[in-house]
Amino acid sequence: MNGKLEHVVLAYSGGLDTSVAIPWIREHYGAEVTTLTVNVGQEGELGDALERARANGAREALFVDARETLAEEFLFPALKANCLYQGTYPLSTALARPLIVRHLVNAALRHKADAVAHGCTGKGNDQVRFDLGVQTLAPHLRVVAPVREWNMNRADEIAYAAEHRLRIHVKPESPYSVDENLWGRSIEGGVLEDPGSPPPEEVFQWTGHPDLWPREPEEVTVGFVRGTPERLDGRSLAPVPLIQELNRRAGAHGVGRIDHVEDRVVGIKSRETYECPAALVLVAAHQSLESLVLSRDVLSFKSMVERRYSEVVYDGLWYSPLREALSAFVEDTQSTVTGEVRLRLFQGSARVVGRSSPYSLLSHRLATYGRDSTFRQDASEGFIHLFGLAPKLAYAKRRASGTPSGEGEETAAPRAVSPATPP
Repeated sequence: MNGKLEHVVLAYSGGLDTSVAIPWIREHYGAEVTTLTVNVGQEGELGDALERARANGAREALFVDARETLAEEFLFPALKANCLYQGTYPLSTALARPLIVRHLVNAALRHKADAVAHGCTGKGNDQVRFDLGVQTLAPHLRVVAPVREWNMNRADEIAYAAEHRLRIHVKPESPYSVDENLWGRSIEGGVLEDPGSPPPEEVFQWTGHPDLWPREPEEVTVGFVRGTPERLDGRSLAPVPLIQELNRRAGAHGVGRIDHVEDRVVGIKSRETYECPAALVLVAAHQSLESLVLSRDVLSFKSMVERRYSEVVYDGLWYSPLREALSAFVEDTQSTVTGEVRLRLFQGSARVVGRSSPYSLLSHRLATYGRDSTFRQDASEGFIHLFGLAPKLAYAKRRASGTPSGEGEETAAPRAVSPATPP
């Protein structure tokens, strides 16, 4: 026993972990369980989630459609920061967790619950994101993590579900753990745990099989306003349908598959498999537009901010002063990130083939090699002299003092040779 509780609100995805958590909480804590299912764009398990929650023992089953909020308040701010954890993963799962936590806490407060619960394991990142979020937003609430506490594996959970006659979707022959939202799809478990084995085609649902990829490329144009995507091929679209259409179109060309060995918050490495078609297309388009409208020094500094921003989100620190400060800087850089980017989708890739903006810093008359160039080439000699002055002086000092400079024999300055000592 871990201490009696009266009422627990469980973040219910409809999957195996949270389905077995309902009777387990009732057995081990003596608590009534209310489930909360938050629609963040997942497609696989929402169909009868509320019915399954009640059938599996929930006193009440709540539902919130949070897709629009996810896109506007989490995904697009992260897009402005070009969030790619370790340069690869667009943080699909990590970005949805703080929103689910916010709804979980609000539901617990409304229903006067004394605890909240989640279905995260003790090895993953999500436990950190849930626990930290709850501790920050409602430190008086207790956090119950059944999967972490009972230390069951997936086979044990399936057996437990069978023993308690629970309604679940997972079968023993399909042991994958899947998480979905608008920004991506994460697949874990089974043969995917071996980083040396290619992911089997059966795990992919959002990206087409290579044999079915279209034989001709498809071009798509994304229109941004202050860093936010608002148009697709000239059509104004709300955030959710824009992301959904890009997921469908890019996914059909095989765009968005990610096979990544990443460093988890808890200190272990894991092989992760994702499908993120829209996210990767939009990040590529946004980066390309920024390269056109932001100055070199802003781009350079922003790249450092982007890396830290991605780490903060991955680590579950969305509700932190640092994330808010980083977001404020990123938002300030987006005032001129307005324009259009054209991408070509083909054979598993999304390649930028054009970009334009009224705020473009690329001047044709300065950059052209044609006769109408206004660039003063004769000024370059003086610029090069001043630009290289510091390294020139430093190199000369090192050479004069005999300090190794790394130069080869061909470029090394001749040095005085002492006369040989007579025999």
